[in-house]
Formats: sequence, C-alpha cells, structure tokens
Amino acid sequence: MTLCVIASKSLIPTKNLSSLYYFCSLNIDFGLKVRFIFFSSLAQHFHCSSELNNHSFKPAGDVGSNGTVTRRDCKIKSSYGLYQNLILKTAMENPGAFRDIHWVVPDYFNALVIDSDLFLSVVNSIKNRPRMVLKIFRWAEGQKGFKHSEFVFCSVLEVLVQNGFMRSAYWVMERVINANMHSIVNVLIDGYLSIEVTCKVLDLLLWLYSKKSDVERCLWVFDKMVRNGFLPDVKNCNRILRLLRDRDLVGKAREVYEMMGPFGIKPTIVTYNTMLDSFCKDGNVQQALDLLLEMQRRGCRPNDVTFNVLINGLSKKGDFKEAKELIGEMVNKGLKVSAYAYNSLISGYCRKGMLVEALGLGEDMILRGALPTVSTYNAFIHGYCKQGRVGCAMQWIAVMMKKNLVMDIISFNILMYGYCLLGDITGALLLLSELRKRNLSPTTVTYNTIMDGLSRHGDLEGARLLKDEMINYGISPDIFTYTILINGSYRTGNLWMAKMFYNEMLSKGLEPDRIAYTTCIAGELKLGDSYAAFKLQEEMLAKGFPPDVITYNVFVDGISKLGDLEQACELLQKMIQDGVVPDQVTYTSIIHAHLEIGYLRKARELFHEMLSKGLCPTVVTYTVLIHAHAGKGRLELAFIYFSEMVENGILPNVITYNALINGLCRFRKMDEAYRLFSEMQSKGIFPNKYTYTIMINENSDLGNWQEVLRLYKEMLDRGIQPDSCTHSAMFKHLRKDYKLFAVQELECIIQDDRETAEAIT
Repeated sequence: MTLCVIASKSLIPTKNLSSLYYFCSLNIDFGLKVRFIFFSSLAQHFHCSSELNNHSFKPAGDVGSNGTVTRRDCKIKSSYGLYQNLILKTAMENPGAFRDIHWVVPDYFNALVIDSDLFLSVVNSIKNRPRMVLKIFRWAEGQKGFKHSEFVFCSVLEVLVQNGFMRSAYWVMERVINANMHSIVNVLIDGYLSIEVTCKVLDLLLWLYSKKSDVERCLWVFDKMVRNGFLPDVKNCNRILRLLRDRDLVGKAREVYEMMGPFGIKPTIVTYNTMLDSFCKDGNVQQALDLLLEMQRRGCRPNDVTFNVLINGLSKKGDFKEAKELIGEMVNKGLKVSAYAYNSLISGYCRKGMLVEALGLGEDMILRGALPTVSTYNAFIHGYCKQGRVGCAMQWIAVMMKKNLVMDIISFNILMYGYCLLGDITGALLLLSELRKRNLSPTTVTYNTIMDGLSRHGDLEGARLLKDEMINYGISPDIFTYTILINGSYRTGNLWMAKMFYNEMLSKGLEPDRIAYTTCIAGELKLGDSYAAFKLQEEMLAKGFPPDVITYNVFVDGISKLGDLEQACELLQKMIQDGVVPDQVTYTSIIHAHLEIGYLRKARELFHEMLSKGLCPTVVTYTVLIHAHAGKGRLELAFIYFSEMVENGILPNVITYNALINGLCRFRKMDEAYRLFSEMQSKGIFPNKYTYTIMINENSDLGNWQEVLRLYKEMLDRGIQPDSCTHSAMFKHLRKDYKLFAVQELECIIQDDRETAEAIT
C-alpha cells in the first residue's frame, strides 16, 4: 500500500537540492509505503513560476476513504516532461553528465533508477534524441537498484533501431540477455512495438543467441517469429543452420530449412551449402545430392563451395568415381578447382590404399593450376605410412620442403604413426624430440599415437611413462589415452594394470564412453573371461549406453574366438530380437570363426545367408574366405571369391593379395605367385613386409639364395623394414658355417643402401 503525501514546503534543507522534486520511500511500521513529493524553487531552473502553479499532481488510481492509494505507483501528470527539460539542461551545462564516473549525481535523478515507469516515460519523451536515450540508459543501467523491465528495454531498442544505431542496439540486447529478460520476446510478439521495428529487434536477438551458441533459444525465437508473421533475416536462418550443423543436430537443421520456404524465407547459396555440409557430415550424401538438384531447379547456381562440400562428402564415403566426376563438372562450369577439392579426394584415395590414383590426381591438380598444400603432402605421407613404407613417406617430406612448405604437427603425427606401425618406437620418439626443436607443441594425438605403438608392441611400462610425461608438459590425457592404455593392458594379459588405468580415468573425471566400455569388454573376452565382459555390458547399459551393433560385434567376435560358436550364433539371434540389425562385421566374425577351425562349408553357408539378407560383403569378408581356402589348398575357390569381389567393385588390399600369394607359395605355384606380386603393384597396391617375407620364405625353401637377397634388397630400397620373421625365413636352411657369410652379405647390402641414401641427401 502506498500513501502519497504532498508537501507545499520542503521538509529537507534545500541548499544542496536544485531539484524539481525528490522522492524518498519510508518503511512505516504498519506496512504502508509513504511517498513524499518535495518541491524546491522552480524559478531557479525554469524562470517561470506559473509552471509550478499549473502543474497538478494526483494519484493514478482511486483514493479510498482512508486516504490511501489503491494502486502501487503514483503517476505524476507531465512529470516526464519536466524531467526531459532537466535532463537536456543538465547535459548541456555539464558534458560529463550521465557518463563521467566522477560526475556527482544529483539526488533528484535517483527516481529514474528506481521507477521504471518514470524512466520509460522519459525515454519516450526524448526518443527523437537517440544518443541522449543511450547515454541515459547506460547511466541508469549502471546504477545500483536499477529496475530492469522488458518495456524499458523495448523502448530503448526501438529508439536505437529506428535511428540506425544498430551497434548500440546490439549492446543493449546483450544487457537484455544478461538480465535474463528472455520474456521480451513475448512482449514484442504481442505488438508492443511496430511490426517493422519488432522484426528488426527480434532479428537482433536471434543473432545474439546464435553467436552465444544458444541452440534452444535460437529455435524458440525462430519458431515464434515465423509462426507470428515476423520473417527472420535469411542470414540469421543461415547462422542457426550452421550452429545446428556444428552441434550435429542435422534433424533440427532439416526442420528449420523446411520451415523457411513455406513461410516465405528464400534460401540463399549459403543456406544450401550449409545444408549440403550437414547432410555430408551426417553421412547422408544421397540427400545432399538430391538437395543439389533441388537448388538448381529453384534457380540457385552451385558455386565452388557447393562442389567442395560434395566432393569431401563423397570422398569420405568412398564414392571416388562420383567425386572425380564432380571435379570434372566444376571445370566444365568454369569454376576454379582449389587444392581443397583435390585434397579431399586424394585423402580418400590414400585412406583406401589407392596410391596410384592419388598420385595421378596430384599431377592433375598441378596441371590445372592448383598448388599442393601441406594437407596434400600429409595425405600422401599418410598413404605410404599406412602401407608401412615410411622411407617413401620421408621422400615426400623432402619434396614438401623443396616447395618451401613446412611440416606441421599433423605431418609429425602421421610419421610417428608410420614408425609405430613398423614397431620402430625409437624413430617415433626421435620425431617427438625433433618437433620440439622446431617449436611445435605436441598434442594429445601425438602422445596417444606413440603410446598406442608402445602398448601394441608390449611395452606397457613405456606407455605409462609417456602418459606421465605428457601430464608433466601440461597436456591432459583424454578418454582415448586411457582407452589405449587399457587396451594395451588387456593385450598383454595384465588385468591389474587395466583396472588401474580404468580407475585413474574415473579419478580424473573422465567418464568412460561407449568406446571405452567396448574396449574393456573386448579385453575381458581376449583374456577368456566372458562373465566379466557381460558384467561390463550391464554397467554400460546402466550408464545409458545400450548395446549397439559394435558392442554385439565385439561379443560375437570374442565368443567366437573362445571357440564357443553355439553361443556366438545365439548372440546373433539375440541382437535381432533386441532390434539391432547384424551387419557385415557380425557375419564376418562368425564366418571367420568357422574358417579358423576348418568348417569351410558352414562358413560358406553363413556367407550365402549374409547375401540373402541384402548385406554386402566387405574386403575383410572376402579376404578371410580367400585366406582360409587358399591355405587349405582350395585355390580354385579362393580365386572364385577373388574374382567375385573384383566384379562387385570391392577392391582387394595387400592382405588379400598376401593370402593368395601365400597359398600359391605353399603349393609351389611360384609363377602364379610372381604374377600376382606384379599385378598388385600395377594396381597401386604395394607389397608390405609380410608379402616380402612370404616370397623370401618360399625362395629360401627352394634354395634360391640370390632371389632371396634380391627381394631383401628391394624391400630395403622401398623403405620397408624387415623383422625377425623375415630374417628367420632367410636363414632357416643355411648351414651354421654359412650363416656368418650370409650375415656379412646382408651387412654389405645394408651399408650400400645407407651410403646411397646419404649420397642422395
């Protein structure tokens, strides 16, 4: 309850007051709020005594019989007009007023801070002076006790937007968000401001929400706007789409896009490109291609970004033919094909081991004027490292440096991966030292790569020490770090250390994800403890990770390798009952298990069952079938599977060829083995150390010592490091006294190889 008292004489000394009136609120014991209105001499300010006499004061609501006002706030007729004059006069007399921190604020301006209705009236009275409105708002907003109000914010924004003060409006809108005045949206939608201004203000709010990555409020404002006839600017729609794409919310992005057209928002090339990128990143390349046709039907011409996005999506999916056709289409349309487009396809080829195609595309990009970048060379280096050809990868480093391109951290990480793949951990650690000398900072990926190499080769203690080193350098281990260490522990059979790393991961606040759980399950199965594996699955389910196809595949594979084919087949049926569709990996695991124990016919039956379900075999499926049949001397069937996979467009890899060559060598069909050895290279599939070891082993059995040495030297020339198996194959038939000579011959070959390398460098 508020009591309004009018005093004809000031009850407070006026020597420090030059005010029109002064408000103060007193808390009365019986709960009434009393508002006193004090007057001082107006003549000093306005030189017009009649202004006071003509100014009447009365409460806005009715007054009851007890003399109290029935509404909370007393409205003072024309008070904002007097404040308007006072504000303008103060600003004119004192340029530092309302902005200088040293400005002593007269008491009479405090009413503007505590009375939002009065402040609102004053803003409306000076709306033709946007700079003054902004100045007053900045001052009041910074005062203690300022009463935030959606209506005040709306009025200030209206003044600024109407006068083109968009940067200032942006700042005010930030204050709206900071004050949690999100309900301003409803005030605007309800028609507090004009339609034109409302649309601009809501657009501004939408822009801020998108910049703050507030997905939920972006979608809320967007939906409110379009459903109430306020069309957001298409640039804001694009910002929302980008935000949703970056958050992997492709379904929501599709909803926003599908609302734009019917509500009259015309998509731009940026809209289409963002949606294309969203679909490609989600793996829906066909949807992206359909959208490409749609945008062209609507008269929107694709640009280089459009094609780059599609080429990248197709390359990641492995659809290289269509990706290459799009590069040709870009050329035909007169669009410049950048290194980015080429790099996507080159990386795709290299990931699949198709180095010949990748190198050919590299030549094509140079002919078309697109200069290779560090990313281009990194792709080639990765391709060679995947094949174990680190020597060739190093040659590309030399080429890159001649082009004045500097190795980045990715280059080093790839080379470390290559060395670790060969088991040359020392080489990887030397690279770690080298990158520091070049002032490059190792990343979590750098350490994870070497740790993975160490753990895969049984040096779990070395991996643990490297983990401690990365922490000392201020690099925090991530979930992948611990997954690698846990996996390595299980691989070496060290259950205690696996548990230790798992508990350490939890103590660091890292919650195991699906991959971490699956790794632990695979480890327990590897150790033969299926009970512990199923307990982990229960824990995984309790943490909100229901078993997916990968989880089931790990169980099927693990149980199969334990020799319990009956339970593996039961798991296959259970996953179907749980609504999880078995994939190629599921069937390949069971097929492989049957092949391992010699059940070739049953494996073929499962293979045909897989085909009947519409599942396409992978290169792994065909390779395990080829390996088993070739190893058992069923070479005719092995080559039937080989021909079938090629006809179905499934490219054989080096392991596939190794399986066939091994089968041919075992049955002394060396001419055919050498034919395949040559054929694989003509198709860009380069032999690895296992290929050479197979060939060396058979030639050693046949006593072809000169051929053994030739193959060994060729292996070294290609940068492929032999291992103990290679050396065992070479020397197994030599007499003890001749082995010394053989070792000397090998040392001469290695020395010649080193001298040649030094001469080249």
